[in-house]
This record gives sequence, structure tokens and C-alpha cells, in this order.
Amino acid sequence: MRKVLAALLLLASACAKPVDYTQYVNVFAGTDGVGHCHPCATTPFGAVQPGPQTGNFGWDYCGGYQWADTRIQGFSQNRINGTGSSELGDLLMMPFTGEALREDYSSRFDKATEQGEPGFYSCRLEDFGILAEVSCTPHVAIHRYTSEGQPLKLLLDLQSAQIGSEQRMFQRVLDCDQDWSDSLHVTGYTHSKAWNDRVIHFDIAFSRPYTVAAVLPLRDTAERIARRVLDFGPSTEPLLVKAAISVESVDGARESIAQELPGWDFDAVRKAAKASWNEHLGRIDVEADSEHRRIFYTSMYHLMIHPCNIADAGEKPFYSTLSLWDTFRAAHPLFTLVAPEIVDGVVNSFMRYYDAQGFLPIWTLGGTDNFGMIGNHSVPVIVDAWMKGFKGFDPETLYQAIRRSLTEDHIKYDWGAYDRCGYFPDDVTLVESVSRTLECGFDDWCAARMAEGLGHTEDAAFFDERAQYWHNVFDPRLKLMRARDSQGNWETPFDPFKVGHWKTGGAFTEGNSWQYTWHVLQDIPGLIDAMGGREAFVAKLDSLFTLKGDLGSGETVDVSGLVGQYAHGNEPSHHVIYLYTLAGAPDKAADLLHEVWESQYRDGPEGLSGNDDCGQMSAWYIFTALGFYPVNPCGGEYVIGAPQLPRMTLKLPDGKTFTVVADGLREGKRHVASVTLNGNPLGGWTIRHEDILRGGTLNFTMK
Repeated sequence: MRKVLAALLLLASACAKPVDYTQYVNVFAGTDGVGHCHPCATTPFGAVQPGPQTGNFGWDYCGGYQWADTRIQGFSQNRINGTGSSELGDLLMMPFTGEALREDYSSRFDKATEQGEPGFYSCRLEDFGILAEVSCTPHVAIHRYTSEGQPLKLLLDLQSAQIGSEQRMFQRVLDCDQDWSDSLHVTGYTHSKAWNDRVIHFDIAFSRPYTVAAVLPLRDTAERIARRVLDFGPSTEPLLVKAAISVESVDGARESIAQELPGWDFDAVRKAAKASWNEHLGRIDVEADSEHRRIFYTSMYHLMIHPCNIADAGEKPFYSTLSLWDTFRAAHPLFTLVAPEIVDGVVNSFMRYYDAQGFLPIWTLGGTDNFGMIGNHSVPVIVDAWMKGFKGFDPETLYQAIRRSLTEDHIKYDWGAYDRCGYFPDDVTLVESVSRTLECGFDDWCAARMAEGLGHTEDAAFFDERAQYWHNVFDPRLKLMRARDSQGNWETPFDPFKVGHWKTGGAFTEGNSWQYTWHVLQDIPGLIDAMGGREAFVAKLDSLFTLKGDLGSGETVDVSGLVGQYAHGNEPSHHVIYLYTLAGAPDKAADLLHEVWESQYRDGPEGLSGNDDCGQMSAWYIFTALGFYPVNPCGGEYVIGAPQLPRMTLKLPDGKTFTVVADGLREGKRHVASVTLNGNPLGGWTIRHEDILRGGTLNFTMK
């Protein structure tokens, strides 16, 4: 009888319909307000993101799309998801009908019939009676335009791309060249500069031949950089377009098409993209009500849009769109659990940037570094991977790159004053001096761990000493981080509420003293002692979540999702609630984690309280749902918080599973009474990465 039951269970498992996780993803989440997300088609970590552009100029259009818009300008081939700067949006196409020359090629679109799912987007262009659909393989975008009766034309705009302001638009494309000799293809390159200075090569293929119906120069630009109108003749059959982009060559773009999309089967591409997303999204299976299930899998989706493997198809991975100031905190540690196959490739990609510029990358896009934000947070990503046992790279070579990046002057840092003063003095560094001291100190701690592990004992001592520089910008009287000049004088007058920003000045980066005082990721016990012990630390932390204050005249749009002075919409605050656990007040952590988890994420276009920042906001949501978080995001120690869903199962690469169960959560119990790992008491308020990889069950008893 037991054998019969086993056979029946095996048969039932084999016949069970696979879960369609994509049905729970809202690709329009975060497309309203400051989320800066887009609904473009993409594949997990794919090189292209074809989709709609509804706007361009200004900060609101960093993602190229705003939910409230009712007109579409066209469909570009790549985009950044959820950041605070405008870039990409290359090779804009706009199908239309009627006269070739017109004042406006944009169209109203029907919000009621607009559709989006992972790997697919469509809408009806009302002004032209065209159904526009886009999908993609990892390296190739495919468009299908179906006219309701009139012959199709296509605006191909090689100058249009996402930029910060109208004044910069006509300096954006510095050079461009195309080959129009084949009526089924356009090939060439564009050299652009907005945030990054970059070159892309492209191959655009059409399902039927075109003629050039019009050339539309923009202001003083040369004809070779102009827009062109392509006419596809009298046919009303659907027009299909394939577009591949390469940072290497036209041949590379052409090879990506040959390998991934030699034919024209749009529906097959859409189906394959959906299948890829289902495999990736299903790496965590959750039990949840319908709303929280949608928010969770939308977070998983946002997490895995970036970084992008921009290497040509079949080549060694080369990752870009690395928003490291944001993503080192939780997204990259989460990749080591749910997308470990990309970790070696990401780390090896860092060396490609290092070889090109002489120091490790800071913020990469389109294959180059824009040096955005502060710190050098490729360092913790490298060291975290090495400490967790990833082996697809040479650790000594990487360590030497770390050492050079953190000790030899380069475009981003002059280390002399840092080492001479023991902090970045605000009369030398001028802006963001305190934030730079704190963030570089964490990088130093990570470097010390790798130096120690590789036997470089003198280096380890040097970097460990640097990692304690935070003490030098901690005012023991105010118990707050505060700027000092090169003579050791404290900044006067001092306003702990005033937000700093690289554009407007101040000692902090997109934050203030209250928000950055807790940014000692490498030494929370030391910070607790500096505050006067656990009781004083918790009291100070309580103040963070209640204090109101004038944030000053600095640029504050990034400092959002405020709970008192805690700013969940910006990354430096993300670890802070978990400090309650480390200070012996886990119930306070549980209360605030639930409040933020429920209030700062919603299932709708307005679903994020700040930029998603290439998956970091989403990573916080996922980790917090699981009940633990990498306060120190290097080395594999996760601090216990409080799980937010009753049951979650991580599917590990070797076939093992790790299940998190929250007994009592369904009854509204939010505090953690006890935790067991595989039936044994956890023995503290942290869990190790290697414990998770062994598989088993983490059981929370809630009270």
C-alpha cells in the first residue's frame, strides 16, 4: 500500500500544472511618482528592455515612463529601472500611419487596453489604429506592429534617449553612423554622453523591406545623426522589427540575432521570456494573500532586471547597470541565495572595468563607469562572494585590485587627507565628507577581511585601523555624526536635520546626520558602546523614528518614505530597524519592520516610496518577508527581524530547499518568541549563510 501511495504522489507531482508566477507580477508597480520603474519587456538580467517612452526631460522621467501619461513618443530598446538619473533609452522607434511628414509623431494610447507582463508589453496607439507589442530574448528586442487598415511607416530616431533636461538634448548624441545599404537592415553605432560616455553598436532588422521616406534633422545636427521615416509599402500585414545592441561591434549585435532570434516568431519569444521569468521568480515560493503575493513577486521581478549582462550572445558575461551604492546593501547578498549563477560573472566583470580605468567600478552603465555616488562598493560585493565560497575568480588578483583602488589616488578619491586626518575633512573634501568617511570605512573593513584571509597581515591591520575612522566623525557629546575640518574642529553651526547632496553641498549624501549616524555596518557593537550602552542606544534609536525637523534647502526628493527621520525611500536607512535586534530590543524591530513593510510597498503604480534603485528597495522587502537581513552585507551573517509571511521556501541550486515558517503569524502575532533551525534552538539573533545553504527549516514561534 505504501508503494502505491508513493507512486500516486509521484504521478500527481508529475501531472501538477506548473505555477505561473508571472501572473503575480505587476510590471506597472513603481511607474507613478518617484519609483522611476518602467513596464518594458525584459528577461532576467537581460541586455535589452524594449518598451514605451512617454516622456523624457526632467527627473520624473528617469525610467522613461509615467503611469499618468496618455501619450507615447515611441519604443526604445534599453532602460534603467528605478534610479535617480536619466540614461539609455536608445534607438527609439514609433510606428504610424498617414503622411510621412508631421509635426508630432507621438500618439494617444488606450490605458484600458495597455498590457504588461514579465517579458511583454503592448498598447493600442489610438491616433494611428496600431497595436504595438514588444518582447525580447536576453540580447534581442522584437517588436510587432499591427495596423487596423492603413500601411505602416516607422520613425527611427537615433538621437532620442533619456536625458536630464531639454537643454542637454542636442549634445546627447555626439556622433552616429549608419549603413542603409540593405533594405532589410540598418546597422551602425551611436556615441552618446548624458550620465555616461558610451558607444553602442546596433543591428536593426525588418520583416519586410523599407524605403527612406523622409530625413528629419534636429536643429543643428548633421544629417547622419538625423531621424528618418521608413516606408514599408502598401501592405497592411504586421511589421516585425528585431533590434540588438552591442558594446563591442555591429558583428556582435548581428551574432546575437543569429544565435537567439534567427526567425520571426514573436509569440515564441514571448513564451520563452515568460518561462525564463517563471523559473527565476519561482526560486522563492510563498504562501500569502493575493495582495502580498503580488507585491512579493513584483519585488522578485524588480530585483532581477539588473544588473544586465551586456556581453554579446555566447560570450563571457559582462555585467553592467551596477548601481553599487544602492545594491551592495541587500540586492547582491540576495543574489548569492536566489541567483548564484550570476555572482562569479559579476565579480569578474569588475576586473574588466578595473583593467580599463585602474580602479574598481563605482556605478556602471552601458559598459562604462560614471563614478556615481560615493564609496567603492564593488569591494564588499567581491569580498562577500569570496567569503561565501564562490570560486569562479582569482582572489589574489581581485585583492590587489581592491588594495590599489582603496589606496592609490584616482578620479574619485584623494586618499591623502583621509589617512592624514583619519576622516575626510570638510574643508578639503568640501561635500559629503562624513558620508564618505563612513562608507569608505566599511569598504576598508571588507578589504581587511580579504587581506586577513589571504595572509596579508600588514594590509589587514592597515585596513582595520581605517575601518575605525568612524569614531573621528562621531561627536561624543551629541551622539551624532558630524563634520570636522582638517584642524579637527567640529562643523559650526551644526544642523543634524539638514540634508546634504553632492549638488547642493553639505557633509552627507542624500541624507542628514540623523540618518547617517547609524551607518557603521562593520561595527555595530562599537557604535552601541559609543552611544553609552544598549539602553542609551535604543533610546537614541527611538528618537530617530519620532523626530521631526526641517531638512533644509538641500535637494530632498531622494529622501522619501519618512518615519520620523528614518527614510525608507533611500538606501542608507535600510539596515537601521534591525539594529534594535542587535541592541536587545527585537520586539521594537518587529513592530517597525511590519509598519514599513506594509506602508512603503503597495500593489499599484504608486507602489514604492522611493526609487527602486535597481532592485535594492525590492531586496529589502524580500529579506524582511523572510525574517532576516544582512545588516553587514559582507560575509554571510543575517540578523533576525520578524517574518512577514506565514511560509516561504527558497529553492537552492543543488535541489535542496530552505523553508521559513512563522507559527502564529496568521493569528496576528508579530513578535518573535523563539527561533529553531531544523528543530534546534537558533542560539542567538543571527543566522549564517552556510546554514541556509544546507537546507532545512527555520521555524519562528510568534507571540
